[in-house]
Amino acid sequence: MSRNEAAAGEEAPAAAVLAQAIVKTFAGVQALRGVDFELRRGELHGLVGENGAGKSTLAKIISGAYVMDDGTLWANGAELVSGNPRAHADAGIAMIYQEPRLVPNLSAAENVFLGQSMSRWPFVSRKRVRKRLVDVAKTVGIEVDPRAKAGELPLAKQRMLDVIRGLDSGAQILIMDEPSAALGPLERDSLYRTIAGLREFDATILYISHDLDEVFRLSDRITVMRDGAIVDTRPAGDWSKRVLVEAMLGRDFQVPTRHKTEEDEAGAEEILRVEGLTVPGALESVDLSLRRGEVLGVGGLVGSGRSTLLRALAGAEPKAEGRLVLRGREVPWPRTVRRGLGYGIAFSPEDRRRYGLVLGLTGAVNVALTDTGAVSQGGFMRMRALMRHAAGLMTRLAFNPTRLKVPAAFLSGGNQQKLVVGRTLGSKPEILLLDEPTAGIDIGAKADMFRIIDELASQGLSVVFASSELEEVVEISDRILVIGRGRSLGVLEGESCSVQRILELAFGVEQEPEAA
Repeated sequence: MSRNEAAAGEEAPAAAVLAQAIVKTFAGVQALRGVDFELRRGELHGLVGENGAGKSTLAKIISGAYVMDDGTLWANGAELVSGNPRAHADAGIAMIYQEPRLVPNLSAAENVFLGQSMSRWPFVSRKRVRKRLVDVAKTVGIEVDPRAKAGELPLAKQRMLDVIRGLDSGAQILIMDEPSAALGPLERDSLYRTIAGLREFDATILYISHDLDEVFRLSDRITVMRDGAIVDTRPAGDWSKRVLVEAMLGRDFQVPTRHKTEEDEAGAEEILRVEGLTVPGALESVDLSLRRGEVLGVGGLVGSGRSTLLRALAGAEPKAEGRLVLRGREVPWPRTVRRGLGYGIAFSPEDRRRYGLVLGLTGAVNVALTDTGAVSQGGFMRMRALMRHAAGLMTRLAFNPTRLKVPAAFLSGGNQQKLVVGRTLGSKPEILLLDEPTAGIDIGAKADMFRIIDELASQGLSVVFASSELEEVVEISDRILVIGRGRSLGVLEGESCSVQRILELAFGVEQEPEAA
C-alpha cells in the first residue's frame, strides 16, 4: 500500500506543484487545453496517455523548458514565471528528459556535472569530477567509465547519465519522462531501487511512462491525459489496467495476437545469411539467418551488441566484416546505409533524434526523405503530394495526420519514433531492421506497431526486431537470436522462446536436465 493510500481520510498534503488552466499550442495544434493538475508533496504521481496526449508538454512547462500560452503555475505555494528554467530550478524542480540531453564530445563525467562548481581555480578538477561520477553511479547501481565520450556510449548508458544528473541536482521535485525506456532488466531494477531511496527522503516525483506495470508498481496516484486534457486522477489502487487503457485511448482495447510463421513455411526460403560478422570492439564472429516473411527477434542485455548488429547489417558500421548472402547470392558487405538500402535493407535506428530525424523539418518532410521522387517535380516538393504520401504511411501507425505539419522537434518521443518507422517503410524494403521501435510508444500505438509488423511479415517482408523489452521480443518473434558480450549465444525456436531462456543464455546459466 502506498503512503497516500495509507493516509486515506486524512487531510491531503499541500501541493508541491499546482497548475491551473494551462494552454499550449504548437504550429496551430493545441497540445494542452486548459489543464488543471496537482502534484502533492512526497508522492510519486504517474502520468499516462497516448503519444501526443500532452504529457511531455505539461512536464516541460512545469520544469520551465516551455513557455505556456496561458494559465498559472505554482511550486510550493509560490507562483512561477513560465519559461524561466533557472527560476524553476531554484524552486527545487529538475527534469530527466525522455531523450538524453548530453554534449556528445564531452566525457560522461563532464556531462553529468556540467555547470557545477568543482574547480581548482581557474581550472575544472577532472579528477574530482570523475570520482564524483563514480561515487554517485555506485549509489544508483550503475557502472560507467567517467572518461568515455558521452556520444559514444550506448543509448541506455546515455539515459542513465541523465538520471544521475537529475538525482545529483538535489531537487526535491523530480520529473522523470520515460526514464526506463530502452533500459534492460538490470538497469530498470537499479532505477527502481534509486526511486525507492529517493522516496525515503520525501522526494516528490512526477513519473511519465508507457510501461503500465511499472506505473502501477511505483505510483501513489495516476493521472490520465488524452488529447491535451486531463481525463481523470485516482489513487493507483482505484485503477485497473483495462480501465486505465480505455481511459487513455477513449475506446475499448483488444490485445492483438500475432500469427506466427508455421515451421514448414518458415524453412521455405532463406533471404539473408550472415557468417562471421565482426565489428572491432563490439561483435565477434556472429552468424545468423533470416527467412522470407519471418520476424527474427534479437534478445540480450544492455551492452550485448544488439544495436551494433543491426547497424552493421544496415551498412552503418564501416568497420564491419563478414560474409553476406542475399537471396542465395554472396554480395560485398555494405559500408554505407545507401548501399544497404540498395540491397533492400532498411533500418529504423535506436537513437531517433541523432540518426533518424531532421528535427527542424516537419513530420511530413521527414517521412518523405527516403522517397523524395514520389513527392517532387522539377526538383521542388509538391505540398499536396507530400501530405498525401506522408499521411498514407503514417495513418497505418495511428499517427494523427494533422501533426505532420509540425516540426519533428516539437513532437512527442513516441510520435518521433513513428516518423522514423513510417519513413523506413516508405523505401519499400525486403528486409526491415527495427531497433527499439516501441521505445516511448504508448500501449495503443505499440499494438498498432505489432499489427503492422504482422501484416508486413504476412506479405513476405522479413523483419529483424531488437528490443530491451524481452517480453516484446518473445511475443513478436518467430525465432530469437540471443547475443551477449558481442557474441551469438544461441537461437531459440518454438517453445524454447521465453524470457527465462533468454536470460539463462545471457547470464550463462546451464539448463537443468529433465527428470527421467
